[in-house]
Amino acid sequence: MASPPIPIQSETCPAHCRQCRLRKTDAFSPVTDGELEFIYQLRKGVIQVEAGRDIISEQKSTDKIYTLYAGWAFRYKTLSDGRRQIINFLLPGDLVGLQEKFADGATSGVQAATDAVLCAFPQDGLWELFRNHPSLGYDVTWLAAREENMLDENLLTTGRRNATERVAMLLLHLFRRAKRVSLIQDGEIDFPFSQQHIADALGLSLVHTNKTLRRLHRMGLHEIRDGRLRLLNPKALQEIADYYDKPARQVPLL
Repeated sequence: MASPPIPIQSETCPAHCRQCRLRKTDAFSPVTDGELEFIYQLRKGVIQVEAGRDIISEQKSTDKIYTLYAGWAFRYKTLSDGRRQIINFLLPGDLVGLQEKFADGATSGVQAATDAVLCAFPQDGLWELFRNHPSLGYDVTWLAAREENMLDENLLTTGRRNATERVAMLLLHLFRRAKRVSLIQDGEIDFPFSQQHIADALGLSLVHTNKTLRRLHRMGLHEIRDGRLRLLNPKALQEIADYYDKPARQVPLL
């Protein structure tokens, strides 16, 4: 089992939340100066986690929640024989570990897909947040509801979409989320996920995943090369997946 992350002084994450590069993008809703100062005071350090290591381990209690500042991660559950279901993928700005606040131990694990940097907050600080900063409390509730909506979409995908539709939907979903937080460069995004990650997220066998990715590639719809994803025909992927654009909106950031 992966060892727990070690707090470090990160050069990636600024000393004060006022210098947060995520807050300088259009992806996240603004907060007042007082709320920003509260978030800074609530933050209890920064951790860096190497790719492949757990941020939160299954069935181990934790007293922290995190905001992913840089890198990619994913939340997962495993069966006793080692089979894994990836529940959702996490990008910069996402809140990590809120579920464990309301359960006995971590009912799911969170693993870094790339080297990741996270801001750490004490779970008990949520009480003060809801009492003294109700607008931030609403933001946390909104983020929880947003994750539930994404899980609804994932349930529809694994329950009703066929293999081609599933893979098309996942490629679109991750590309759009990465683009929203300014992770697109030259029409491409980092794509640190193996075919096994995709299979574990979509409930497909590794062989079926490989065949489906190759089929979509031969159709000229996408390209994955050197850990980068490019969508060559997003409109066709949309039609295949029955998964269409929704107006982008700013989301809260803790």
